[in-house]
Amino acid sequence: MNKLPDNSLQKTPEGKITGSPLRGQHAVVTGATRGIGASIAETFGRLGADLTLIGRDRDGLIKRADDISNATSVSVHIEPADITDMNDVGRAFTTILAANGPISILVNNAGLGKSAPFHRMGQDLWNNMISVNLNGTFYCTREVIGGMLEAGYGRIINLASTAGLVGYEYVSAYCAAKHGVIGLTRSLALETATRGITVNAVCPGYTETDLLHETIDNIVTKTGRSIEETRMELAASNPQKRLVQPWEVAETVAWLALPSSASITGQAISVAGGEVM
Repeated sequence: MNKLPDNSLQKTPEGKITGSPLRGQHAVVTGATRGIGASIAETFGRLGADLTLIGRDRDGLIKRADDISNATSVSVHIEPADITDMNDVGRAFTTILAANGPISILVNNAGLGKSAPFHRMGQDLWNNMISVNLNGTFYCTREVIGGMLEAGYGRIINLASTAGLVGYEYVSAYCAAKHGVIGLTRSLALETATRGITVNAVCPGYTETDLLHETIDNIVTKTGRSIEETRMELAASNPQKRLVQPWEVAETVAWLALPSSASITGQAISVAGGEVM
């Protein structure tokens, strides 16, 4: 496992980390088939980490693994699993550890966002948001923390959202779950602060992903606005007046995963063009 300074770390002109600073490490990324998760997996592969990708879509996992394997020299494995099912998560991580060895980096990326006015929100929507966004983070983290404590090294990075830092209307269940993720992050960071483990949250604003496109389509259907009007409205919440790109989030996650980021823990880092200050 690479615990040495990142001597191979470089950057491209656009600011992307290059080199192989994560070589020798095993990273697990949940929700890795598309969007931010896919970008994180690709970035970690480019930086030399061996990978295990978790998701519910086996075909999507296979395609993502093939793409990364073809572009890099790292080992990429997949493990289909439902992160909302505690028993399935336990099974998945038992298989991962047996097949691929100790885990030094965990990225809890899998998440889901749904909206409804509070007075119309049913228990199913509430439970779904908590189960996917918060319980899944807990279940996966619980499976790796023992090994990291034993090794005296680890990086846990939770994908929250600016919705974990502020409130947004019509997504109270999602906001509650993401606030919970940040609370979990801060608490666990304190528990592990002297054990060589860092625990951080990354909080993207509106990001150009398939999930955002689904949100835009939903708004267009309900309001009659055009797609472009809706995109501009969402981008307006960002002081830079643009949507965040998945690779920008992935670069922040990668930075937190570096051995040299050892002094960064318990943080909730907004990647939102200054929306949250």
